[in-house]
Amino acid sequence: MSARKVPVTIVTGFLGAGKTTLVRHAVEHAQGRRLALIVNEFGDVGVDGTILRSCGVENCPEENIIELTNGCLCCTVADDFIPTLEALLAREPAPEHIIIETSGLALPKPLVKAFEWPDIRNRVTVDGVVTVVDAPAVRAGRFADDPVKVAAQREADPSVDHENPLEEVYEDQLLCADLVVLNKCDHLSPEDAALIAQDIRSMVPRAIKIVATHDGIVPTDVLLGISAAAEDDLAARPSHHDNEPEHDHDDFETFIVEVPELSSPDDLAQRAKAIANDHDVLRVKGFAAIGGKPMRLLLQGVGERIDTRYEGAWQSGEARVGRLVVIGQKGLDRDGITRTLTGAA
Repeated sequence: MSARKVPVTIVTGFLGAGKTTLVRHAVEHAQGRRLALIVNEFGDVGVDGTILRSCGVENCPEENIIELTNGCLCCTVADDFIPTLEALLAREPAPEHIIIETSGLALPKPLVKAFEWPDIRNRVTVDGVVTVVDAPAVRAGRFADDPVKVAAQREADPSVDHENPLEEVYEDQLLCADLVVLNKCDHLSPEDAALIAQDIRSMVPRAIKIVATHDGIVPTDVLLGISAAAEDDLAARPSHHDNEPEHDHDDFETFIVEVPELSSPDDLAQRAKAIANDHDVLRVKGFAAIGGKPMRLLLQGVGERIDTRYEGAWQSGEARVGRLVVIGQKGLDRDGITRTLTGAA
């Protein structure tokens, strides 16, 4: 790797896997590295960027954290990614390492391919693709169909499309990885974590490192400094979408729900759990106002697993109205979900 090139780490992983937590830990333990971040969201409420800006780390100031909320980077490389990267590289002093956190539905390979562009190829290199995996969700079968049921469906009607878009995104993120972080392993037995690691190794046709952890805690020298130069190794990173002229996200949808001020965090957590159970919502996250509390309530939901904590104060003059991003597969009952989250049900 040329000394002139700035290393870039791409952090990918499905919705709710713990990417932002991992990136925040990396920023807080950067060991003096001058960092810059590009954060991409599927939906126009910038939750992850807000969390990362609250770190207050001198080596990663707020102006070095750029948030893109108008689509997945894998689909907007020319319009969004290249200009954003060039803007970061033009900063004085320039960042020593750039971390890109993709949206949970992004495919990493098209983003890695962007590093072949002449305007940036001689200035940056992909130090490594880090795929964060929600180990309990994998163990629960979130990303795989029941093979017995699929076989029965195919026998009954061979024309039925049995592609699983969750499985495809999950596998594409793994197939591009240099490092896989099995996150949330505190919710699994060591035996289950070992089985998941074994399945991943059997899927990926290259030797990759797998780290089991919780709360996104990965040593900085493990996460940064892989020196993979992934842009020169694309042929070894297969994708379900290699033969498609372009990739879209027609299998998924997202929308925003505004939530009035609530009396307690438990009330909102129960509503978020209900939409996951009743409507198969994949992800819900955002901020809400709780009566009498000067801090904003951050809600993070992955399926029926809901976490809340207070994160940042409401600004003077800011309307105390919550905004939640809801993400799921196409065909969500938006009216029903909105009624439940707002308490109108």
